[in-house]
Amino acid sequence: MQVLLTIAGQLAERLRSRGETVAVAESSAGGLIAAALLAQPGASAFFLGGAVVYTRQARSALLGITLADMEGIRPASEPYALLLARRVRERLGATWGLAETGATGPSGNSYGDAPGHGCFAVSGPVEAVLTIETASGDRAGNMRVFGSTALALLGEKL
Repeated sequence: MQVLLTIAGQLAERLRSRGETVAVAESSAGGLIAAALLAQPGASAFFLGGAVVYTRQARSALLGITLADMEGIRPASEPYALLLARRVRERLGATWGLAETGATGPSGNSYGDAPGHGCFAVSGPVEAVLTIETASGDRAGNMRVFGSTALALLGEKL
């Protein structure tokens, strides 16, 4: 968790100095991204909120993503991560949307991805997507890697 907190601290400083905000939609990281950002003093100046979008029900209820929105997109993919990042940014009125989706393990997901498969997206003044494969079935370890990867991607684009 210390790695996440360190990266989040650097992001907090940069977001505050720029007067920008972030909203988070995470799945496999289970809230670690939001927790790391909220652990920073003065988080209310830059963190607008977040959602753990782990199921279809959550995706629909929290982000208003419909079956039509999902046409041609499968979960745990870069296009899905980008849809999440765009939607959470729009719904919360943030400068930046940050999203993560994947398969933490110990086994793969129902879409055929191996454990350790993670997709990340940033949406804001610029957009970016990234996929990683940790090749590990360590669920808690993958959650930490996914959280730190998502935060680092945002840091690269700030």
